[in-house]
Amino acid sequence: MPDVGVPAPDFTAIDDRGEPFQLSQLRGQWVVLYFYPKDGTPGCTREACAFRDASDAFARRGAVIVGVSPDSVRSHQRFKERYGLSFRLLSDPGGRIAQLYGVWRERQLYGRRSFGVSRTTFIIDPEGILRAQFSDVRVDGHADEVLRSLEQLQQGL
Repeated sequence: MPDVGVPAPDFTAIDDRGEPFQLSQLRGQWVVLYFYPKDGTPGCTREACAFRDASDAFARRGAVIVGVSPDSVRSHQRFKERYGLSFRLLSDPGGRIAQLYGVWRERQLYGRRSFGVSRTTFIIDPEGILRAQFSDVRVDGHADEVLRSLEQLQQGL
């Protein structure tokens, strides 16, 4: 996992509109980059809806929210439509971006081992530097926790 205080690893992905996205395109803005396991599952839905509900507060702080999961572009489209998500979702089949950020991990569920995304959020400053990371996220209250951290980071600069 990249350390706080170092440049955020740049990457290119396809977004929920089927268009290319490059993280460095967001230079000059604060970025909340959150990794989640799967569209439409209970925890991931609650997390996405919490970020949706707080999106105006993040926008007032000059922050852009970007979600990343291994799901397909079509899955992201359905997820966004169903829950009225206003922020961009990136498709990361195979977990290449998750690996770059150190959040692609072995997991065990019902005795079966597999690899997948460990729910993690990063705050990136306008110059592309990682300023905060939240690992092994508990969904409830997480969006508010990230917003408070963003506010503190901005006050400290």
